[in-house]
Amino acid sequence: MAAKTVAGEAQQVKVAIDLIELGARLQLLQEETSLSRERLLRLYKEIKCESPSKGMLPYSTDWFMSWQPNIHSSLFMDIYQFLVKNAGIDGVQALITAYRLYLDQVQGIEDAEPVLSITRAWFLIRFFKAEMLQLVPCKECGGHFIAHTDDLHDHYICGICHPPARAGKTKAFKQISIAAAQAA
Repeated sequence: MAAKTVAGEAQQVKVAIDLIELGARLQLLQEETSLSRERLLRLYKEIKCESPSKGMLPYSTDWFMSWQPNIHSSLFMDIYQFLVKNAGIDGVQALITAYRLYLDQVQGIEDAEPVLSITRAWFLIRFFKAEMLQLVPCKECGGHFIAHTDDLHDHYICGICHPPARAGKTKAFKQISIAAAQAA
């Protein structure tokens, strides 16, 4: 077992604080830091002034396929992959940085709310690493969007180019769709 250092532990606490401030669930904190559950609980309560949410984490690739979550998740994943490829960061730091950039993009649009939580973003990265999901290009706009790995993608059209009838009724959705298409 490696010896613990004060600097190493301080770095772990900083990562935990960043994740808690972004809304991470306790299970994510336990996976991404080496801090004890008790320590994470105390830290969570100190930062949020409440106990962490209980219950199972969302675990399904299907959530990422509906039109609005797909657009938000695709925007996040494009940012994440760009950072990993071009900025030389990876792991939890890439997750934190990509999620903050995603929030900046969404919150920069009037009346827009983030659809993707940090916990779902974390799962999304895990689904990509497990090759359950991938980015595929839209044949109309050329943007890259999330799809199941085993699906046929020859004639894929994204939710921005061909939204469902109920979609796009709000000004905020139209603005985020434009931002996502430009980022992709």
